Amino acid sequence: MTEIKFTTLPSGVRVVTETIPYLQSFSLGLWFDIGTRDEKKDELGIAHFAEHMLFKGTKKRNARKISEAIESRGGYLNAFTSKEHTCYYARGLTHNLATTFDVMMDMVQNPLFRESEVRKEKGVIIDEILDLEDNPEELIFDKFEEIIFKGSPLALPILGTEKTVGGFSSEKLHKFHRQSYCANNFLVAVSGNIKHEQVLELVEKNLNKSLQKIRRKRKVFTGSGFEEEILLKNVTQVHCITGCPSYGYESERRWVLNTLSAILGDGSASRLYQSVREKLGITYQINSFINLFNETSAFGIYFSTSEKNLNRVLDTLRKEFENLIRNPVSVKELNRVKEYLKGNMILSLENNSGRMIRLANSVLYYNKVVTLQDTISAIDRITVEDVHGLAADILDENKLTRLVIKNSENNKNKAA
Repeated sequence: MTEIKFTTLPSGVRVVTETIPYLQSFSLGLWFDIGTRDEKKDELGIAHFAEHMLFKGTKKRNARKISEAIESRGGYLNAFTSKEHTCYYARGLTHNLATTFDVMMDMVQNPLFRESEVRKEKGVIIDEILDLEDNPEELIFDKFEEIIFKGSPLALPILGTEKTVGGFSSEKLHKFHRQSYCANNFLVAVSGNIKHEQVLELVEKNLNKSLQKIRRKRKVFTGSGFEEEILLKNVTQVHCITGCPSYGYESERRWVLNTLSAILGDGSASRLYQSVREKLGITYQINSFINLFNETSAFGIYFSTSEKNLNRVLDTLRKEFENLIRNPVSVKELNRVKEYLKGNMILSLENNSGRMIRLANSVLYYNKVVTLQDTISAIDRITVEDVHGLAADILDENKLTRLVIKNSENNKNKAA
């Protein structure tokens, strides 16, 4: 049997664990409730830049020693930055938990931010920004959120811009780290063959007692207009997203949104996959997506196709949207999708890192552990009327934003 425990320490640091005694490993995440939406305009991209720099060394370890300390014991170490959080995570064998804790807590609390390393990393991240510009399948999602969240920090790119990244210095990074990596926005999440009390001891042992507490109020997204935009790039295929802002983590309707999204374009049995790929054969990839934030989400349909087939795909999307608005889904289809969602969720928990991330998200967004059974019950409660009502709310063509990336050369030739 697994056991989940959640503790808030006097310092404000939160610790959540899931003990899974039949494993021989652990997944550890050090999470900070800080992301792109918390940045100032002149420091855009600094959360992501700092995440890179924390691997560059402390007084105790240089970059190579940090990596070797984990990898020489068969472990894995990485990190990511999102618009709302930054996470440093590791996987390892159970008997290496204490060593991994020591290395990671040193990393996140005692970075040097050497000016020479900052200069080198600017080049790396500017290269990452330029790579994104050359990758339309990723770029389109950044640009879509830039449009639908216009006026909100959620519209800002995680990587920053060449200008803002070029302006970072050791002094700026130290200030950002001191003000953002604080005790009361720090969460330790661990799953695997570990004990909660053991993790609490390791946190207390390795925690800098001088960590500040943060006072922060995030700007809440309140909605935006609807637009259609074409971005010209040197691409072979046309890439398109049609969608809108929708419900976030704080809304119970997010489960209805997940269900509607799955009906439309999640999996090969979904309506759009069947109608556009299987029946018409005019696209290789078409899928729905939801990128959840606290009070909102980015919901949409992404596809790529040839320019000559763009309007055929859009017409098919329009018909499917109108069908869902006019005609409620059948109980049979709703039940199939519910089982699909529940099955995917349960299967994701076969992965130890998936369990750790689920625990962390639960605490970060709700400050409590939302159990698997809680989630299954929420999905089971969804009715045909719930899905029909949401379809009418968000699938109206007049409320959807459309972004298209298409070939610039083709359009030059047409203009000529």
